[in-house]
Amino acid sequence: MLALRKGLAFSVVASAGFAAIANSASVLAQPSGGSLEQIRVHGSALDGNLTGDDATRDVFVYLPPSYSHDTARRYPVVYFLHGYTATADAYVRFLELPHAADTAMANGSSELIIVLPDAFTAWSGSMYSSSPTTGDWESYIARDLVAYIDGHYRTMAQRESRGLAGHSMGGYGTMRIGMKRPGVFGALYAMSSCCLLIDPAQGGDAVMRAARERAGATGGELAPTRPDPAAGFANALSAQAAAWAPNPANPPNFFDLPFKDGELDPLVAAKWIANAPLVMVDQYVPSLNEYRAIALDVGNADPLGADNVRLDAALTRLGVEHAFEQYEGDHGNRVRERFATKVLPFFSRHLQLGR
Repeated sequence: MLALRKGLAFSVVASAGFAAIANSASVLAQPSGGSLEQIRVHGSALDGNLTGDDATRDVFVYLPPSYSHDTARRYPVVYFLHGYTATADAYVRFLELPHAADTAMANGSSELIIVLPDAFTAWSGSMYSSSPTTGDWESYIARDLVAYIDGHYRTMAQRESRGLAGHSMGGYGTMRIGMKRPGVFGALYAMSSCCLLIDPAQGGDAVMRAARERAGATGGELAPTRPDPAAGFANALSAQAAAWAPNPANPPNFFDLPFKDGELDPLVAAKWIANAPLVMVDQYVPSLNEYRAIALDVGNADPLGADNVRLDAALTRLGVEHAFEQYEGDHGNRVRERFATKVLPFFSRHLQLGR
């Protein structure tokens, strides 16, 4: 059970967990059907990014069962951010949309619009950060995308009726954007967040350690001269560098790495730490206290679990009311189930709803 507390990168799910979730059978009530649309949304915040990624992004929009016929009704919106190395399309399949949302609503959750933007980049993921190299993803999500959805769908266009959620890299994005944009969203749910504290001097998380091992075999050259989106987790350090240590004066990749020829650059490494939610959170207590509700969860067998427990402890120490659950599972094997039975009911309880 979620415990309410007062005061109290590897990012995308492993393929085995993905398959387990994608093939799981619902044991809940059979739902009536909503619909799923795929659209393209341009973001001025992404224009001119030095990597050359498309500033017009694929976006999936789930519309609840009554949307097509109850044309006077307006709906709350949940924005869901996907994990690293994945696309929004992959998470539509991973979460089993529209079925999972239909099931949640058939079992008592209020009807919501759900929006999944695609943040896959040349380096396999944006980190939902603000960078001249990759673009201002914070503003794309919180400004450009929200404005488009409010302008083209029957939303309740107010922060009290908007939720932000995500898994892994998307959990990181939820906390990062949530801390910085409390005027846009009213509730947050971060699932199995990655990158809560990555210190290159200490080897980073599991992804960075693997990248360092590869670097040792290649004389410390961690980034290829050209991005390869198909490289997956081999791109992780480059993706983080592009997001957190941009350098427009350093072509061809326009970022700085924390190591060169095996030696740590302390200033560049500090930029990773400065972007870590476990470091940032103390500065954003007033922002976090503006939310109607905040929830975190992580599996007890997730390699990223310890840092998620530390984030729970930090919010507790700082007096930020939130809910936290450590459940039986790994980084991805129960995400689809929990999306339907935990995440959507959470927003149903905590967002301001339509009639």
